[in-house]
Amino acid sequence: MAVKIRLTRVGGHKKPFYRLIVADSRAPRDGRAMEVVGYYDPQKEVSEVVIKEDRIREWLSKGAQPTPIVSQILTKKGVRVE
Repeated sequence: MAVKIRLTRVGGHKKPFYRLIVADSRAPRDGRAMEVVGYYDPQKEVSEVVIKEDRIREWLSKGAQPTPIVSQILTKKGVRVE
């Protein structure tokens, strides 16, 4: 089973808000998640990102692959993605 760290949209119409989730790569974008590891709010003047760094590091050590956008977010927050 391939595991991804990716975004899922939970905001309303024209008000995007995203959760960073760990999910099976075959699951739909807004489908079932194994764990919620943070959120991303692009609507604020300075985009707000809150992550559970210890949980993300644990999932990365287990082989989870972040999507390109999540990789950028994690790099900006100082989490090393290899």
